[in-house]
Amino acid sequence: MSFVSERAATLIGFVQHRPARAAAYAVVGVLAIFLLLAFSATPRLDRDWVDNLERMPDIEIEAEGFAMSPVRDWTYDPTSDVARDEAAFAADFGELRNVWFVIEPHPGLEMMAHTLVLFEFADDRMVGLTIEARKEEGESYSAFWGTFNAFELAYIWATPKDLLTRRAVYLDHDILVYPLALSDEQELEFLSRLLRKTQTISTKARWYNTLFSNCTNELAKTADLDWHHAFIMTGYSAERLFDLGMIPGDDLDEVKQAARLTDEIKGWNDLSPDAFDRALLGALRDRFGG
Repeated sequence: MSFVSERAATLIGFVQHRPARAAAYAVVGVLAIFLLLAFSATPRLDRDWVDNLERMPDIEIEAEGFAMSPVRDWTYDPTSDVARDEAAFAADFGELRNVWFVIEPHPGLEMMAHTLVLFEFADDRMVGLTIEARKEEGESYSAFWGTFNAFELAYIWATPKDLLTRRAVYLDHDILVYPLALSDEQELEFLSRLLRKTQTISTKARWYNTLFSNCTNELAKTADLDWHHAFIMTGYSAERLFDLGMIPGDDLDEVKQAARLTDEIKGWNDLSPDAFDRALLGALRDRFGG
């Protein structure tokens, strides 16, 4: 009997006499091959992306300020997007006034949420950033597959009206907007780092990862926050920031109540982007001061 035939016979005998162990070895082998393929893949910039995640802006950064274009500025109704406009945004760094932290809770799953940030500048001007799994056409998001390099990472800058009405009007999700208690230096450093990260990721693709590079822990890493489970179970991120003193207030439940703006956002859907910013900031100042 040849060496190959002898090995084959031994393998067949092992499977016949120990089928459960053989099956376990097969599963482990298939999983190992899957993980090897997943983690050796190279992220790309040139896939057929879904329309709302297709464009990351070109950003120019100078000592005194920055400019970016295009900034997404879509309009939504409860069934679809009804207009797909683009804008540009530019500001001096000295005009930065506040940073606002937005939570979009996952319906029916308290521990999960999408998070994003809004930057407020002088004269009630605002721009926002959402960090997302960059899906391809026909692709659906999966937290499970997002752990295995199924999606690239996208840094999408947009008007607050686009970001908030997409979630409140089109998706019919709750929206909570929290103030962040940051020093002027912290606000500027946070913005500057996110701008530079956007520049980098626009030219060198990175993988999204549900555990290590999601919408919340990308922000936490940029802010130099220590690891915490709330940056994976992102529905608890407001609690963590409150515990750190980064969301001000004496009682978190009262702060949450003040932060909930879902109905107001729906009511502002017919406003222009500039008027939306003014309405949003007016409501936030009434609730949180400033």
